[in-house]
Amino acid sequence: MTSTHQAGAAARSERVDRLDALPFTREHRRVFLGSGLGWALDAMDVGLISFVLAQLAVTWNASPAELSWIASAGFVGMALGASLGGLLADRIGRRQVFAVTLLIFGIATGASALAWSVGVLIALRFVVGLGLGAELPVASTLMSEFAPPRIRGRVIVLLEAFWAVGWLAAAIIGYLVVPVGDHGWRWAFLIGTVPALYAVVVRWGLPESVRFLESKGRHEEAERVVRRFEASASPSGARVVDGAAAPSVAAAPSDAAAPSDAAAPNSAAAPSSPSPVTESAGGRLGALFAPRLRVQTAALWLVWFCVNFSYYGAFIWLPTIIVAAGFDLVKSFEYTLIITLAQLPGYAASAFLVEKLGRGRTLALFLVGSAVSAVFFGQAGGESEILIAGMALSFFNLGAWGALYAVTPELYPTRLRGTGSGWAAGVGRIASIIAPLLVPVLRDAGGTALLFVVFAVVFAVAAAAALLLRDQRGLVLEE
Repeated sequence: MTSTHQAGAAARSERVDRLDALPFTREHRRVFLGSGLGWALDAMDVGLISFVLAQLAVTWNASPAELSWIASAGFVGMALGASLGGLLADRIGRRQVFAVTLLIFGIATGASALAWSVGVLIALRFVVGLGLGAELPVASTLMSEFAPPRIRGRVIVLLEAFWAVGWLAAAIIGYLVVPVGDHGWRWAFLIGTVPALYAVVVRWGLPESVRFLESKGRHEEAERVVRRFEASASPSGARVVDGAAAPSVAAAPSDAAAPSDAAAPNSAAAPSSPSPVTESAGGRLGALFAPRLRVQTAALWLVWFCVNFSYYGAFIWLPTIIVAAGFDLVKSFEYTLIITLAQLPGYAASAFLVEKLGRGRTLALFLVGSAVSAVFFGQAGGESEILIAGMALSFFNLGAWGALYAVTPELYPTRLRGTGSGWAAGVGRIASIIAPLLVPVLRDAGGTALLFVVFAVVFAVAAAAALLLRDQRGLVLEE
């Protein structure tokens, strides 16, 4: 390495150390809320389809197979979008990919309102999935690269908690808008065009990742971003609260005041990055299975696959399953709304535990809780049983999602972080394609009880794999 490159590497290390030493500032909050609102809009779109399916079964007299393909088409797009989005995020930047994906799925969601047949709706849902699948891992990667190391896990779990906000919005729209008439589902999709407008705000409002800029040799831009964050680290800009307080989705997480906050968060700082190297997409993908990452990648992909399978298999079909239990459409939407509310305390508990128990153990704990809850939900028959078991499943399942998004980007170095997060999500989306297609088959074979026993077994497999994941809490991200 030349002396110029050595100086550049030292400067890069120094800039990252300065960023990591900051408390949670106003600029952190802007990135957090900007990413979180995009995340909530994504969840709203995915959640809407579960209510749309229930109405299309009545208004279009769509068969269970047709409804399955409408649901799965979006997940086919999400699998492809997540894989390509991660690769692009490591090549052209996190912020650009984030904005473009919001624009794609926002416009396609609005176009879905004009669909005149099952085939057209399936095609449009695929396009929606392309944007949606790429956005989520890119947003978590961007936020993880800005968050202070000692609260990074909590920040990412709270970012994921915006999913519950979006799903609640979908449940409210499903409850108030979808049942108003045969075209209520069209109005619901039109509301989903909001992300297209929001994409403009995201593109010009959020900073690019300092770590990404440094890895590409764009040192002046990285320096400007770091100075922007340092300027916001003032008594009026960095809100300090008790770090052990219960987290809230309504406010951004805050770092706890401590003398050590002024110093680098970890004495064993990550090694300096080498000079920028252009690497092919195939090279980055192959690097995920280098000897030191092989077990981590395999375990992570297994967890993503299992969590997607059980979550989407259960929640996409939830209103339809409740109708099949003997309740009318409006009542099923009401129950789904109540069950969805339990996601918020699930995220709060997970946000607290990821910094106390660690990522993998917290993830495993919530997955075991999801498995037990799934068994009870499959056996539930009465109104109170459905609500209690459903809320428990919602609590544990979404708490697991929060921990999973926290651990994923931490396992990879900067040059692979978008690729690693995107491909893990992409593999998971394969399961989200399969699960909605299998739900009618499993219900025909053994009813709701068999269906949720299968979900419970898959959750248990994910819990075992989660214990293999490396715990990076409190450590600086690898460069």
